[in-house]
Amino acid sequence: MASRDPRRAGATLQSIVDRFARLGVDPSVIGVPEQTTAPQPNQDALELAASRIPPLYQHAVADDPQVLAWVEHVKQAARRGPEGQLGIARAHSLLLLGETGTGKTHQAYGAIRALLGAGVRLRWQAVTSVSLHAAMRPRPGADPEREMRELERTPLLLIDDLGAGRASEFTEETTYRLINWRYEQQLPTILTSNITPAELSGLLGDRTASRLRQMCHKAVLAGPDRRSAPSF
Repeated sequence: MASRDPRRAGATLQSIVDRFARLGVDPSVIGVPEQTTAPQPNQDALELAASRIPPLYQHAVADDPQVLAWVEHVKQAARRGPEGQLGIARAHSLLLLGETGTGKTHQAYGAIRALLGAGVRLRWQAVTSVSLHAAMRPRPGADPEREMRELERTPLLLIDDLGAGRASEFTEETTYRLINWRYEQQLPTILTSNITPAELSGLLGDRTASRLRQMCHKAVLAGPDRRSAPSF
């Protein structure tokens, strides 16, 4: 016996629903089941992400309970598009704190891969704090304003090593501008940093620190420095 084509079955079901809708009949009262689409692992998205993730983190897996809880929060906040696929939406951000080598960047990329693997469609970018400030400085052939707009508006942004580099009025204002935009738009952001919660205001400024406290789930990672031993 030939198996039924699920696409044809779905089209037939939809035609029935549409027919009753034209007659002014609520399909639910006659037992027409509601169509649901479960998120499927997005292997293409994972493969594309691998080409953009540094080789060290291309197979990163998020396993910290605090990070996994944030991933679940973002999945639950996702919204379905016209084709039924989950897409990134407004959600809280994630602030990963801890000493050098405790796996903050590993967990950050693992969180991105977990969302992609769960079938959540998202456009994302990653930048280090030092690279962010360098990109915002005037230089020939560059448009810092355009680069800032792209970082502000990307649905999911990873800012690695927040607070690294020499602090100045320029770096403080640049960081505030980016964080404030994403705070107001409620766009999920993953941030990693070696600084302690008590040092946030001193290194980033009161305005930025205040917004981070409100917009972020905070996860503090502990343990030995993973970089102290060879990885091969």
